[in-house]
Amino acid sequence: MTPDVLAEAALTDAVLSEAGETAAKAAKAAGVVIRELDTLDELGAMIALFDEIWAPEDGNSSLRLDLLRAMTKAGNYAAGAFDLVSGELLGACIGFFGPPAHAELHSHIAGVGPAGLGRAVGFALKLHQRSWCLRHDIRAIAWTYDPLIRRNGYFNLVKLGARPVEYLRNFYGTMDDAINGGTETDRVLVRWDLCSELVADAACGQPRQSSFAAECERGAVTALSAGPDGLPVPGLPTDVLSAADLTADGESGARTLLIGVPADIEAMRVSDPAGAAAWRAALRDVLSPLLSGGGRVTGFDRDGWYVVSLGGDVR
Repeated sequence: MTPDVLAEAALTDAVLSEAGETAAKAAKAAGVVIRELDTLDELGAMIALFDEIWAPEDGNSSLRLDLLRAMTKAGNYAAGAFDLVSGELLGACIGFFGPPAHAELHSHIAGVGPAGLGRAVGFALKLHQRSWCLRHDIRAIAWTYDPLIRRNGYFNLVKLGARPVEYLRNFYGTMDDAINGGTETDRVLVRWDLCSELVADAACGQPRQSSFAAECERGAVTALSAGPDGLPVPGLPTDVLSAADLTADGESGARTLLIGVPADIEAMRVSDPAGAAAWRAALRDVLSPLLSGGGRVTGFDRDGWYVVSLGGDVR
């Protein structure tokens, strides 16, 4: 075995060790034990938990037990987080493998029930998923999330260190459940590079934070924000919103754009459906062309701002 191969093997051992240790630490901090789900009872409990979280229309479950059984038998990922004291299932996650050449897992659903909120159970679940994938020689995980939900943006992009790769318009079609509220389901597809320094730092509790104020001081331009009435206010004409246009001779000489999202889109879907629909359209008109045109989301401010780099080095 050559020195280069030995060095690569040693690095792999180090990555596996780090992933296992950080996953174990996160589970301990959350007060849970996380394990793969296999039996019919365990998979049924996962479905019941997801139905409690999403409350789907007409009682239609988000998953079928026979399908889950087949997926786990085929070697896909299904895991649950159980309270250390009571043994109650607090959170769960299901994922399946993508095209063989991609060596990638698609994390389809992850959720934490009311009893597990505020304990970082979701973080522990994702770190368990990361460790599981690395042990199976999978180097990346992809999933979708609603880019209008502020806390999900912060969790995915900052706490975990995932990065958006594609904007998907009305990806699942209209979904009438407690979270989506009968609206179109635009999603952002993110990729989690499990061996990257960004992800390793986040897993160790040292995520890379972004600051709206600091980006403004460096010359960033606001492309979308909330007006006094809470409705979206575009900051740039939509006909120039592509990374290529903006880095050439477009309306902005900025290298970075800031894209705001509302404080609580889920509450707005109930109190002001028209306003929520306006936000969906506004974010779609801004973020979709930027991502398809080569822009890169490089951070997320906790107060609800996507940081989009239009070229050059990523800060």
